[in-house]
Amino acid sequence: MKLIFGLGNPGVQYAQTRHNAGFMALDALAALLRTEVQQQKRGALVAQTHIGNEKTLLIKPQTFMNNSGSCVLDFAAYYKVELADIVVLYDDIDLPVGIVRVRAKGGPGTHNGMRDIVAHLGETAFPRVRIGVGAKPPQWDLVDHVLGKPTGEDWERFVEGVERAARATVCLVEHGVEAAQQLNGKEPHEANKQE
Repeated sequence: MKLIFGLGNPGVQYAQTRHNAGFMALDALAALLRTEVQQQKRGALVAQTHIGNEKTLLIKPQTFMNNSGSCVLDFAAYYKVELADIVVLYDDIDLPVGIVRVRAKGGPGTHNGMRDIVAHLGETAFPRVRIGVGAKPPQWDLVDHVLGKPTGEDWERFVEGVERAARATVCLVEHGVEAAQQLNGKEPHEANKQE
């Protein structure tokens, strides 16, 4: 069984902000799988589905971002899954807007939600799909940046990244981390320029 967590903040005021890229990617994944993440369970919104032959739960913790770890630990303990069966989708300010990176393990970086998950699990060896939202402008506060909504071309790249993350997650579950990593950094508009 796979547990796929999309990180974000609950509430309409946070919808479509950079920090909710994980929620948005999980919704995009649910759409690919023809389901919706709306059942309430264990302090989260969930959908039970399959990716290939793998039974899968799509999970949006309804704690705020910085407290995501308690939800991840609770589901992992309840379903008795291995670390490799936990996948976390989240925004990353260290990647350009729309760029996606799949990793098998690693530290939390600057992301407070991931810091909380690592603190609760006591481990970093679980797969994650990082969705680039770009660095904050020099004059901006970090909170204002991540809780802001991208505009113009940044919005288009952001949505592309969210959708790419959903496809990468399907690939990860069906074919493994290494196969999904082949999608790392790929951008359709960049590929077109090279042709």
